[in-house]
Amino acid sequence: MKVPEKILSGLKKEKSIFIAAHINPDGDALGAALALAEALESKGKETFVYSRDPVPAIYSFLPGYERISSDPRSMLKHRPVMVLLDCNSPERAAVEKYGFKSSIVIDHHETEKDFGDIKWIDPGAAATGLMVFYLLKALGVGITKEIATNLYTAISTDTGTFRYSNTSAEVLKVSAELVEAGAPPNLIAEQIYETWDRKRFRLLVIALNTLEIRKGIAITHITKEMFRRTGTKPADTENFSNLPRMIESVKISAVFRETGRDMWKVSLRSKGASNVARIAEFFDGGGHKNAAGFSIKGDLKSARSALLKVAGNLNMNKR
Repeated sequence: MKVPEKILSGLKKEKSIFIAAHINPDGDALGAALALAEALESKGKETFVYSRDPVPAIYSFLPGYERISSDPRSMLKHRPVMVLLDCNSPERAAVEKYGFKSSIVIDHHETEKDFGDIKWIDPGAAATGLMVFYLLKALGVGITKEIATNLYTAISTDTGTFRYSNTSAEVLKVSAELVEAGAPPNLIAEQIYETWDRKRFRLLVIALNTLEIRKGIAITHITKEMFRRTGTKPADTENFSNLPRMIESVKISAVFRETGRDMWKVSLRSKGASNVARIAEFFDGGGHKNAAGFSIKGDLKSARSALLKVAGNLNMNKR
């Protein structure tokens, strides 16, 4: 993977760099952001890692996670350059109201927005963490144990721990190098998949009890009342949308999460040839072929019907 020269020169010449992860950050966004921050600081840069939403508890093992802040005011007075990671629109990271000297976008989503003074968007990359790995190599940064742990987490998250179709020989070779540099695969997998508290597991059980399968599409939903009843938060739904894909007949899994009165955030996951990014794009959302999302207004019944109609029109559920 070749890193564009504009990205390298853009980072090398700047002193203050504001790194923004997307809202509801996942392992790829967080791992890539933390690895890039440590690498740039090793080159004498001042960095700030921003996330509007808290770090989900399952990622609290990431080295340096405590430095991630939702209050950017202290950094903004330096007029930093913004690096937008794992997304390509300022709205997706909730930074559209802030002013920056310039902007750099590093992302691998299929749905691309017209934003960024310098852009490196590679939909063929398995993870933004993989792109950051090559970026650090091109910058001449040594891969520390902390960087390796963050990047391995980023890559393993977006490949489903090397189960998804985006797992390539390149992905495995880079991951092996990260393990050699100190990333602990067993501990990372345990933290992500086997450290749930009882409240989160109870929420999953309640959500799965709403499961309906229509023409190869598995639909579940989570209401604010479910969060209240279980004492959980939206961040606790990480990976929920992956589970119904285990059912042999299911091509697409959709989780509807209530965000407000007649407002829903929909997380889509697919397997095989079904490209859920095309569905999300219809609703002004975005994502990858097998993982995407969007927001929709309406009652649950009409929101579900809208999804099924679009998927049917695009033949998503017939592939």
